[in-house]
Amino acid sequence: MSDNHHEEAHTGPIKNPKQLLVAVLFSFVIPIFAIIGLVMYVTSDNKPAAGAVSPEKATAERIQKVGMVEIRDANRPLKNGEDVYKGQCAACHASGAAGAPKFSDTGAWSARIKTGFETLVQSALKGKGAMAPQGGGDFNDTEIARAVAFMANAAGGKFAEPAAPAK
Repeated sequence: MSDNHHEEAHTGPIKNPKQLLVAVLFSFVIPIFAIIGLVMYVTSDNKPAAGAVSPEKATAERIQKVGMVEIRDANRPLKNGEDVYKGQCAACHASGAAGAPKFSDTGAWSARIKTGFETLVQSALKGKGAMAPQGGGDFNDTEIARAVAFMANAAGGKFAEPAAPAK
């Protein structure tokens, strides 16, 4: 018998030590790095970025109330027109900002006064042009009407300041 049967060539996929090293690397080391990368990716969601809002604050902002209820004393004394003007209206009407007619400017107010007191009050309550409803203030309708009378009268109008509504 011959000794040829011992010299048969290896027929597997790995033919030299370099291929063995590459196979070990791909079989064990790469999957370990892949697992570490996946773990870091999954757990990184809970880490806020630098300068980001804290998760608690972000949650509180998302679930905050849509509106607010403010309880005011319905029996409080109503403010007069001058106080309402100083507290709210003067911000724009003193300087004429955003096209608002200046306080006591007869030329700017004369055409408006001719439209009547109710029209002026409705414009103040509902807003007109750049002016928000009620000028963005926290006054009731009677107080706004008093401020309208005060401003119009300063420009030559002859409107009576509205009385407080009956209780």
